[in-house]
Amino acid sequence: MSKATRIALFSLGTPQMRAFHLTWLAFFVCFFAWFACAPLMPLIKGEFGLNAGQIANINIAAVAVTILVRLVIGPMCDRFGPRKAYTGLLLAGAVPVIGVAFAQSYESFLFFRLLIGAVGASFVITQYHTSVMFAPNVVGTANAATAGWGNAGGGVAQGVMPLLVAALLMLGVSQGWGWRVALLVPGALMLVMAALYWRFTQDCPQGNYDALRAAGVAVDNAKKGGWASFRTAAANYRVWMLFVTYGACFGVEIFIHNMAAIYYVEQFQLSLASAGIAAASFGLLALFARALGGFISDRVALAGGLNRRAHLLFVLMIGEGLGLLWFAHAGSVVAAVLAMLCFGLFTHMACGATYALVPFIDRRALGGVAGIIGAGGNVGAVLAGLLMKGIGNTQQTLSVLGVLVTVSALCAVAVRFVAADTHDDPVAVNHNVTA
Repeated sequence: MSKATRIALFSLGTPQMRAFHLTWLAFFVCFFAWFACAPLMPLIKGEFGLNAGQIANINIAAVAVTILVRLVIGPMCDRFGPRKAYTGLLLAGAVPVIGVAFAQSYESFLFFRLLIGAVGASFVITQYHTSVMFAPNVVGTANAATAGWGNAGGGVAQGVMPLLVAALLMLGVSQGWGWRVALLVPGALMLVMAALYWRFTQDCPQGNYDALRAAGVAVDNAKKGGWASFRTAAANYRVWMLFVTYGACFGVEIFIHNMAAIYYVEQFQLSLASAGIAAASFGLLALFARALGGFISDRVALAGGLNRRAHLLFVLMIGEGLGLLWFAHAGSVVAAVLAMLCFGLFTHMACGATYALVPFIDRRALGGVAGIIGAGGNVGAVLAGLLMKGIGNTQQTLSVLGVLVTVSALCAVAVRFVAADTHDDPVAVNHNVTA
């Protein structure tokens, strides 16, 4: 069985489409769990008496560990296969997700929040799994759609978690226990998802890596496992250009997820529920915007080859940077939400356009490429958090980020392909990729 050349959206009858739907669903659950704490921070702040510096530390902790895990998880996919990697991550990640509900101090909360960051590595496995399941003519769309729908878990968490707490309070649960009980929900969902992923997916169209290797079947993406995959990827300059661009788009996305709710509460005096809904609108753009970025990338590649994919990413990042500057200087909640939706659209599309490029960087080390570039997103989020902590003012931080994102767009046009690269992208064969 070969890679799928079309996305049969309403089908579960093939390994490719089961992987498609279960990857985005697993990613959705992981992102829901990853950002479940963010909209409840106004309550948690009061519970532990947190100051601005401690909140900044929590936001940095939430994304710091993900950098290391993303670097490791890509090569692990090459070595063990995405099925084992995802199942293991879901099971291991559920432990701190459940544990944070039992935190009794700032230190213990920070510790569990740090460990929860590991579930952010789910993105790399999602992109790896769809990359090995779908052919080049649709892989950009498949990668962007699964990532976008999974990313929406962060937006849903922003809206659902405050409502869940409100429902618990109506049932008579105290406020101190309400947010704790609510945080048990994503942990339970991760355990359920682990069982589903193990039962209904396989590593690639031909089967599972271990069985294929035992039968003597060569698996292209598994030729280089572990650190060999990482070293091959790290030697490619295009990986590091996309590392920067992904830090500038996905890193900003994570930063906004972590600070949006509390920003709306403190800057515009919204209620917890209203702030959660406003923040959720940013994350919910991922339902279509990231997929749109990947879809357009596939279309422009048909018209002009691989380099057109990079040019599209450049344009999207310019739009993101300018929109972020607008958001930073919005003077009312209505203007802020409109600006957030505008730059959020470009941000999600840029994320999709970045990973529409990933399968074509080096197919011999797909796991290493996906892992390094994915880690770039979290490096960007950590740097944004440190910038916020250093400046101490949210609006000024957003302004500086807007400028940095705009400048980093130059890295996108530095990603160049030559005619020899067209073997990875059949849609580019008949076009001048060096134009």
